[in-house]
Amino acid sequence: MNQDIVLHSSERIDDLLTHELGIIQSDEVFSFSMDAVLLARFANIPRKGRILDMCTGNGVIPLLLSTRTNALIEGIEIQPRLADMARRSVALNHLQERIQIQEGDLRELHLKTGHGIYDAITVNPPYIPLNGSDIKLNRHQAIARHEIHCTLEEVIQSGARLVRPGGKLFMVHKPQRLAEIISLMQKYRLEPKIIRFVHPRLHMEANMVLIECMKDGKPEVRLHPPIIVYDDQGQYCQEMMDIYYGTNEGK
Repeated sequence: MNQDIVLHSSERIDDLLTHELGIIQSDEVFSFSMDAVLLARFANIPRKGRILDMCTGNGVIPLLLSTRTNALIEGIEIQPRLADMARRSVALNHLQERIQIQEGDLRELHLKTGHGIYDAITVNPPYIPLNGSDIKLNRHQAIARHEIHCTLEEVIQSGARLVRPGGKLFMVHKPQRLAEIISLMQKYRLEPKIIRFVHPRLHMEANMVLIECMKDGKPEVRLHPPIIVYDDQGQYCQEMMDIYYGTNEGK
């Protein structure tokens, strides 16, 4: 790793699982969590081509995807501080030729790039719609969790514009919004193909859902076996150990 990277106040370098990667994080902004790791492993990305990670945050998903593909990976993030952290994390790992991070609004990216240019898109969007109540978070965290700069529909519409016909979009979200997600995907010609629920424990309801959809795909969806995070002793189940620390790929 590049040891000449400058860290700003409150920043630190964390190890990124067992891939010998480092990532710049700060408690003042939203750090990556399990949903990003699960999405990066769930995504069936091409070996070559062009990949986009929307709502990239500090760049964790592009960094993880770089271990599984030789494709060019791009990330777009609306928050200047997070985009800067992501760029420095890319430089920290000497991945500037493979990962490009830009600061910008995903809703306007198609105006710059054109339509249908990406082979695959990943997105871990804000989960919580604005409902008029007070948001008890700092602005960085609020933007990451709440639909302040983009709604769920705007995320899906943007993904549909940017992915090529036959290309795929991969999303992680909350199961409570699954009906809305599927309806919006189909509205913008993104056909759900694979759905996988994530449960904290075997007998608990799902708290995350992973979705793969295809641009202009035929209607056909498969429900893959659920991911169970913890066993009865509160330890990671074997599949979670493989996701975090193993080399197995796929869903």
